[in-house]
Amino acid sequence: QVHLVESGGGLVQAGGSLRLSCAASESIFSINSMAWYRQGPGKEREWVATIYSTGRTNTDDFVKARFVISRDIAKNTVYLQMNSLKPEDTAVYYCRGNKYGNYIWGQGTQVTVSS
Repeated sequence: QVHLVESGGGLVQAGGSLRLSCAASESIFSINSMAWYRQGPGKEREWVATIYSTGRTNTDDFVKARFVISRDIAKNTVYLQMNSLKPEDTAVYYCRGNKYGNYIWGQGTQVTVSS
C-alpha cells in the first residue's frame, strides 16, 4: 500500500510563499499521477494541480500564475510551490496518488494566509 505524507503548511501573511511537500512511500514512477487538492473552511474540496508519472503537469487556471507543481524523483516527493499567497488560499491541502485506479490520500497539511 502506498502511503503519502504532506508537510510544509503553516501560517503566512498575504503575499508570502510556501512550499508543500508530499512524500511517497515508494517510487513515484509506480504511481500514475499525483495531485494536490485543497479544502477551505466550509467549502468543498477542489483540485489544484496534477503531475503525471511522465512529468507532465496540469494546474488549475485560478492558481496557474502563482503555484507550481514539481517532483524530486530521488526523494519520492512531489512539491507545490505557492507564491503570492492570498487569504482565499487558506485551506487544508491534500496530496492524492492514483495507482491503477486506487486513490490514496495523505492526511493533509494546513495552510493559513492572513490578510
